This record gives sequence, C-alpha cells and structure tokens, in this order.
Amino acid sequence: MLIPGPSGPTPPGEPGGRGSPGRAGPGGGPVRTGAAVRPAAVVRLPAVADTRVLGQALAGLLRAGDLVLLTGPLGAGKTVLAQGIGLGLRVAGPVTSPTFVIARVHRGGRLPMVHVDAYRLGSVAEVDDLDLDAALAESVTVVEWGAGLVDQLTDAHLEIRLSRPAGDEDTDSRLAEIVPAGVGWAGRLAGLSELLDRLDLQ
Repeated sequence: MLIPGPSGPTPPGEPGGRGSPGRAGPGGGPVRTGAAVRPAAVVRLPAVADTRVLGQALAGLLRAGDLVLLTGPLGAGKTVLAQGIGLGLRVAGPVTSPTFVIARVHRGGRLPMVHVDAYRLGSVAEVDDLDLDAALAESVTVVEWGAGLVDQLTDAHLEIRLSRPAGDEDTDSRLAEIVPAGVGWAGRLAGLSELLDRLDLQ
C-alpha cells in the first residue's frame, strides 16, 4: 500500500546503520548535509515478495544515469529490493548480494544495472577506487549501505529506507520510505502509485 509520507521529520540516515542527514539543496532538492529529509511516500510491504514487486515498480521509473540508495539495517530487504529492480530492468542472471566482490554489473536488460554493496567500504576514497562514475551515465546504479558514501556521484538520487514496522520485528513485513533527493525525482514518483497498482501491490 502506498501511503503519504509523514508530515514530521524522519530519523536521519540509515535505520540502525550508517548514513548522514539531509537538507534542502539548490532548486529545492535535498542533499545529505543538514536537517532530516522527509519521505515522499511510505509503502507497506507485508511479505518478501512485495519488496521484490516494489523494486519492479521502481525499475519502470529508472533511466540511464540514475543512482538508487538502499538503506536499512541488516536483514531489512535491501538485496531483495535490488533483485526486484533487476527483474524490472530484465537484466540477465540472478541478482545476489555483492558483499565480497563489492560491485557487480548485470547486463542484457533495458539498461545495465551496477549493483554495489558498500557495507565494507569505510570512506569516500574507497568508493572512488571502484570507478563507479565510469559506468554511471549508461547504467542504473543501485547501492546497498551507500548513504553518506556515494551521494556525491550524482546531483540527484533516490533513497529507499527499509525498516521493520514496530511490533512486527519477527515477521516479513517491511516499510519502505521513498526519499527523492535533487531536482526531478519528485515529479517522476508521481506515477509510482499507478505502477504499484498494476503490479498488485495494494
């Protein structure tokens, strides 16, 4: 279910993990250096399959050059969401966590998908060593644990904050806060509700 984002501030950075808060930047787009950024919407995900479906829906909005940050604690569903994005882009091969290889490129679909796990990266300099910007313009780049580390790669990005709802910690239920940063994303998200309805995520 797609519900409006809360009217109050949300906790900065990654729930239970790394991350930096954000503030409104030039042109009204938030950047990650000040007060907390509110989500544009929150999606309730009752089951693991729904997290994957959300990824498929988001893939329909993605363009070459897009950067998507997946944040949340361990086990929140970041890789499952990345799998859904891969399905939506129709990339070849399974999408699995690239924890040990750090970055993996999936091709063969509507757009290449660069899937990054930044959990083991401790600095922006280590991110620079991956040369992610070399493939950025022609690909969709999806980064787990990337908040505060890869934000500088683009002027705008989309962050999906995954968490377990209070009281449902022992179930597969998740909340996904959708946080656009920078110019352009807010308008593109206007079509997300229709996409979710089409994919039966009610």
